[in-house]
Amino acid sequence: MGYRTYTCPIARECGGCEWLAVPYPIQLRRKQEQVEGLIAGMAEKDGAEVEPIAGMDDPVRYRHKAATPFAHARGGRVASGFYAAGTHRIVPCEECLVEDPRARRVLNGVARVAERLHVPPYDEDRGVGVLRHAVVRCGWKTDDVLLTLVTRVEELRDERRLVRELRAACPEVTSIVQNVNDRRTNAILGRRCRTLFGPGLMRDRLLGCDFEIGPTSFYQTNPEQTEVLYRLAIAGASGARRALDAYCGTGTIGICLASSEDDVEIVGVEQVRGAVASARRNATANGVDGRCHFVAADATDWMAREGAAERFDAVIMDPPRAGSTPEFLAGVAALGPERVVYVSCNVVTQARDLELLRGRGYRLVRVTPVDMFPHTKHVETVAILERR
Repeated sequence: MGYRTYTCPIARECGGCEWLAVPYPIQLRRKQEQVEGLIAGMAEKDGAEVEPIAGMDDPVRYRHKAATPFAHARGGRVASGFYAAGTHRIVPCEECLVEDPRARRVLNGVARVAERLHVPPYDEDRGVGVLRHAVVRCGWKTDDVLLTLVTRVEELRDERRLVRELRAACPEVTSIVQNVNDRRTNAILGRRCRTLFGPGLMRDRLLGCDFEIGPTSFYQTNPEQTEVLYRLAIAGASGARRALDAYCGTGTIGICLASSEDDVEIVGVEQVRGAVASARRNATANGVDGRCHFVAADATDWMAREGAAERFDAVIMDPPRAGSTPEFLAGVAALGPERVVYVSCNVVTQARDLELLRGRGYRLVRVTPVDMFPHTKHVETVAILERR
């Protein structure tokens, strides 16, 4: 039986889709084996199941967020594209197989406008120049396109003309934001933002819920698979009367849960204050603000200080790639929820954390891999645990 394969003219130089030449069913099999290799032992002990991986029907054009660095090129040109694997040499890209088609058109349009207006790209060796990166977020269920220009300096020469030229070159853009990053760092975004055009954010829809996404908000890159991920998380917390959404970001999982179940109350905890403000607005926009309460705090500290006096039937956790901490997991166990829903973008750290939860009185019920990033080695997982 033959499998469809995908090709890209810059695949070897770019290196972003390291499994592009591997037939997609084989990619899924490898990811399934990776998860089973780390989880199957504890799953067998607990009588749990590692379910088949949830892949995509058509694994292309799934990335709705894209970015480019900028650099000087010959003849006064401004280079944009991807860094070649293991280097800071920019590989030009006209169209990317895995991105929303609007994204790369806008990013390359920014480079052409910078050339015409003589906006100097950032020189990372000398720490001079103006334009460092551009980041584009494209709506999945909406036509919104948010463009963020990352600059080294706050003041932009002839700012009105710059905005006018960008709008002409990129008519699909609905908001333009400037983000200032004046640090000598590899991090793309800085701490300060200001709106140059439009509302300064974009809106999108997941599982029938509306969300606002700002330039620094965490929002999953692949919204189609995000719905798969969230359905699994919601099923794991189904029936809970009160649920704690830790690492809640802009409230997406908790709000989707509250919208799907009329009698659940959500408490979301997130240490980024801007994200908490967005979460509250998102709850109001979806008519669940009476049942969703968001707190700006470190989740571990909050559980030790205030959460100890509260009762939760379920805890939903979606930590960063580094996973959670022993202190946080101890706090979860101290709350004593009937179920823990652990959403992870790194099954290695998740497996470590699951062992800690199992040692604190929980048993594994189900683990489901989700292919969020086809043609790469990355795999996401949703693990459901119950109190013994």
